[in-house]
Amino acid sequence: MQKELTFYLVRHGRTIWNEQGLMQGSGNSDLTEEGIKNAKLTGKALRDIPFVAAYSSCLQRTIDTANHILGERKIPLFQHNGLNEHHFGNWEGLKVDSLRETAEFQQMLTCPAKYKALSNGGETWGQLAERAMNAIKDIIQIHQQGNFLIVSHGHTLRILLALFGGATWQNHREEGRSVSLLNTSVNIVRYHQKSGENFGRFVVEKVNDISHLK
Repeated sequence: MQKELTFYLVRHGRTIWNEQGLMQGSGNSDLTEEGIKNAKLTGKALRDIPFVAAYSSCLQRTIDTANHILGERKIPLFQHNGLNEHHFGNWEGLKVDSLRETAEFQQMLTCPAKYKALSNGGETWGQLAERAMNAIKDIIQIHQQGNFLIVSHGHTLRILLALFGGATWQNHREEGRSVSLLNTSVNIVRYHQKSGENFGRFVVEKVNDISHLK
C-alpha cells in the first residue's frame, strides 16, 4: 500500500534561555509570553489541518509548544527522544557569546564533518542526524496516510530539513543547503512511498514560514 504522509515541522516557541542568550540543547527553560502567544497563533494557522497525531521531543519546551498549538483538539501527542535538541554537553547553560569565538564552536557552525564535540562532551552532527532521521523513520513505519505535527528544535529540524532536501550531515551548513529556523516557524514536508519500495522520498514544500505570526 502506498504511503502519503505530510509533516508539519515546527520549532518550539521562544524561551527564557533564548532571551538570555544561553545554550539550551538538552537543557530546558520555560516558554516566554511571546513564545506562548506565537505557539497559539501557530495553532490558529493550522486549525484546519486534520492531524492524525502529533509528535514532540521529550523536552518540556516542545511539549508545551505542541499543547498550545493543539489547544482543545483531541489529537494524540507523543514524545520521541530522537527529536530532542542537539546535546551540547557542558556548554549548556553558558552564554552563547562567551563560546562564539572558540575554535570548536566555530567548527560546529561551519565544519560539521570535523566537529567532534571533544571539549564539551556533547553530540556530533553525525550522531544527531542518525537519531533524528531514525525518529522520522519510526513515525513513517507506524502510519500509512495523513498529516502529522512535529515540534522539535533549531538544530534538529535544520539538519532534518537539509537531509530531506538531499544534503548530507557533513555539508548541511554550507550556504544554500539549510537556514537557521525561527521560533514557531512552520515547515512542510511531504513523504511519498510506493508499494514495494523499502523507503520513499521527501519533498520539502515550505521552510521557515512565519507569516502566521504577523
